[in-house]
Amino acid sequence: MTQCEKIINYMQAFGEISQRVAYTLGCTRLAARIADIKAKGYLIDTEIRSVKNMDGSVSRVAFYRLVEAAK
Repeated sequence: MTQCEKIINYMQAFGEISQRVAYTLGCTRLAARIADIKAKGYLIDTEIRSVKNMDGSVSRVAFYRLVEAAK
């Protein structure tokens, strides 16, 4: 199974994916794979959220959601 297939399956099962989750699927370049998935005709929504780190600082993280499968 390709990284793109794993990411699509994960989004279908759980609704959204972030880099942290993608790393557990073996993907270290999620944004690049999202671009590949979009090029295949999938519609992906991106939401940038502020999240608190363990040290108390705040980072911005992209969460991707599958809106529509390729036709």
